[in-house]
Amino acid sequence: MSGRAAVFLDRDGVLLREDAWVLAPDQVVLLEGAARGVRLLNEAGVPVLVVTNQSALARGWLDEAGLAAIHARMAELLAQEGARVDAIRHCPHHPEEGRGELRRVCRCRKPAPGMLLDLARERGLDLAASWTIGDAERDVAAARAAGTHTALVLTGKGAREAARISPPPEILAARLDEAASLVLARLAAAQGR
Repeated sequence: MSGRAAVFLDRDGVLLREDAWVLAPDQVVLLEGAARGVRLLNEAGVPVLVVTNQSALARGWLDEAGLAAIHARMAELLAQEGARVDAIRHCPHHPEEGRGELRRVCRCRKPAPGMLLDLARERGLDLAASWTIGDAERDVAAARAAGTHTALVLTGKGAREAARISPPPEILAARLDEAASLVLARLAAAQGR
């Protein structure tokens, strides 16, 4: 696919602290280095797209308005540090928990690649040139299924999950700002700069 490269980010454990479920705007706390990492990508003109599993919706712990308020707070905190995300896509489903139409196997819940594929199609992105930065094995699996490059941060679940991922992701970084710098270096090298 031709188009431009983008960076797909997981939300919890990459951008936001996840000591527990984030169910209200006042629980939104940016991880150290998260805003700087997003800002580095913004300054380089690379689209930043958040792809996040949010089964709290299926479980009935949160509704779409509540999730929108959480994302608005995240955007506000990022903006305070000169950073922004270009789009947020979430999967509200869970295959085994919850009720109604949200309790099902879907094509969007990571490790499935649906969210990445949809955003790439909608925005004309080149998946083969793009990167996914996550903190879990399912993020790397979704990236591989979509055909993007892979990076894992050691924040969130990353330190626990790194050893389980085989083959390992292309980039392993302490936190998002380090991962973003390494991704930008790889993008520049791929463009022959």
